[in-house]
Amino acid sequence: MGRQVAEKKNQITEGLIWQQILLFFFPILFGTFFQQLYNAADAMIVGRFVGKEALSAVAGSTGMLTQMVVGFFVGLSSGAAVLVSQYYGGKRGDMVGYAVHTFLAFSVLAGAVMTVLGIFLAPWMLKAMKTPEEVMDMSILYLRVYFAGIVGNLAYNSGAAILRAVGDSKRPLYFLIASCLINIALDVVLVVVCKLGVLGAALATVFSQALSAGMVTVALLRTKDMHRLEWKKLCLDRRMLARMVRIGFPSGLQSVTYGLSNVIIQSAINSLGTDSVAAWASYSKLDSVFWMVVCAFGISATTFVGQNFGAGKMQRVRSGVKNCMVMTIVSSLALSALVYHWGVYGFRLFTSDPGVISIGIAMVHYLSPMYVAYVSIEILSGALRGVGDCWIPMLLCCGGVCVLRVAWVLVAVPMHRNMYTIMFSYPLTWVVTTVLFLVYYLFFSKLKIRGRRDVSSHV
Repeated sequence: MGRQVAEKKNQITEGLIWQQILLFFFPILFGTFFQQLYNAADAMIVGRFVGKEALSAVAGSTGMLTQMVVGFFVGLSSGAAVLVSQYYGGKRGDMVGYAVHTFLAFSVLAGAVMTVLGIFLAPWMLKAMKTPEEVMDMSILYLRVYFAGIVGNLAYNSGAAILRAVGDSKRPLYFLIASCLINIALDVVLVVVCKLGVLGAALATVFSQALSAGMVTVALLRTKDMHRLEWKKLCLDRRMLARMVRIGFPSGLQSVTYGLSNVIIQSAINSLGTDSVAAWASYSKLDSVFWMVVCAFGISATTFVGQNFGAGKMQRVRSGVKNCMVMTIVSSLALSALVYHWGVYGFRLFTSDPGVISIGIAMVHYLSPMYVAYVSIEILSGALRGVGDCWIPMLLCCGGVCVLRVAWVLVAVPMHRNMYTIMFSYPLTWVVTTVLFLVYYLFFSKLKIRGRRDVSSHV
């Protein structure tokens, strides 16, 4: 029965390539948009109704730390997603079941560990980032409440990764829309009406994430396809977990190194004062529009490549990568123009402070024209991840982006401590890493080697 359902529904290995990529891309994009609205709504409401110190507490150092921790898990989950997509494309229902139940059990245990560590280490992490004293207490409070409810975040991300791996990108979107709207409503009630400030914003985020986790769990329980969740089958299969970690750990480690480099960037921004911290926090919300688009294309590339690789259609794999690359480049150029010319209106959503807005506009004008330099990194790493080629892309990212960025901040910034010296680390590392990725993908990658032994040329 499971195989019949899969054959009926799965168009990723059969349909028109660009169309299937876009049909998968848009739900992921909108889902990522609503996921970003969790913190964006907190930042908007707190910044407007409490003040710039509260804005810095919610979206400054705490935002970097939560992104780094959750990013590691999401990167690790790519290992499960790759295996599920390959098994699903190859119509191996038993292996899909092992992967689903092992990964969900692991996500709950990982969430429990993160809760304990996050609550106890919150003050130390914030001090290590040189968080300004005037926002330290609020930042600690927000971070502790966030970690107290992080299991819901991980449960949603694991369930959504499974659904997307089998080609279902719509239901994760619906769940996020519902939970995001509730998050915004709770922000208004708890922050504006009840005057709970940063605590109210944190509680709203945790509750809405728990809601999205509940919805994705129900979806997995009710499906009739081979990825159905059954409570009695939840367990940690050691061999399956080892496969997931082997594929996903490089992505998780890559995400952490990205996060650590951004933490160092945030520490440098923190040294410039509260106005710069608030401006950078606001810019990060506008900047997230680009990252939503490019990451959605990256996830689409991973799933498309994974399923077609599992089905043995290598010509289709290569064509899918080319289609993703072209569409992402066009999208990034359009977004650069949009953010560059109209970014000022976005800043006014977060703050009315003229000093903060002025600094933020300068950030936008400096960084947004360089977005296109990152496209190849995301698409090629996503495609290589789809065939299980994870370690070399991880090393390229860690060296080209993270190590070089940290070196720049540690060496160049102390000599010229200003906003532009700090921001230059982004285009510098994007260009260097793009060159490394193109050389590896075209001449040395696993995809290239396998591309010489096509088993199908169906397009």
